[in-house]
Amino acid sequence: MSLCCSLSTPKSMSPFPKRSKIFSHGFIRASSSSSADVPDFLSADWLESRRKRPFGPRLTFSAEEAVKHQLDALKYNDQPRQDYGIEVMYRFAGFDPFERSKYFGPFFDLGQFERFRRIFHHSTYRVLLGHKERKILSSLFVKENRFKQRVWILGSRPEEEEIFEFTMVQRIGGSWDGYWLTESLLHDGDAFAGGLAY
Repeated sequence: MSLCCSLSTPKSMSPFPKRSKIFSHGFIRASSSSSADVPDFLSADWLESRRKRPFGPRLTFSAEEAVKHQLDALKYNDQPRQDYGIEVMYRFAGFDPFERSKYFGPFFDLGQFERFRRIFHHSTYRVLLGHKERKILSSLFVKENRFKQRVWILGSRPEEEEIFEFTMVQRIGGSWDGYWLTESLLHDGDAFAGGLAY
């Protein structure tokens, strides 16, 4: 019994692919023998859109800058879209989404963004959303990779002012190595005394 295979030799030994034809329906067909249409998944502005990644932690941010950027995002919370500032906070959050977190003090399941968002709309944390003024009360490097900052916030509603404490941690190892992420955002006082249905 003999097994016969036919191998065709390429007409050109060029390392570059053959020219493609772009059709009006957005598909590309190579000038090869394949007749299947291959969708062009990358748009013309792909590289530019890649540079405009969502705002969040950056390796170049110091701990103080990371807190400032988060507070700025909350001040202009609904720009460019509703609750965008809370989205930025979620990107800076240094908790594991698959475990309960003490980000706000008590243990909460914050793996879903919607639960995280609801806490910011709770009466004690909503002062951060669209606040008018803020003042840094104290800043302290507890360790080389742990930073705490207390901030006084004047809200947009009458007689609305609160004090919050950010705890930032610089990650060591892994994909977030060197980034400052928020370990906790605590209200000075008993924020959840009346309970919270999140």
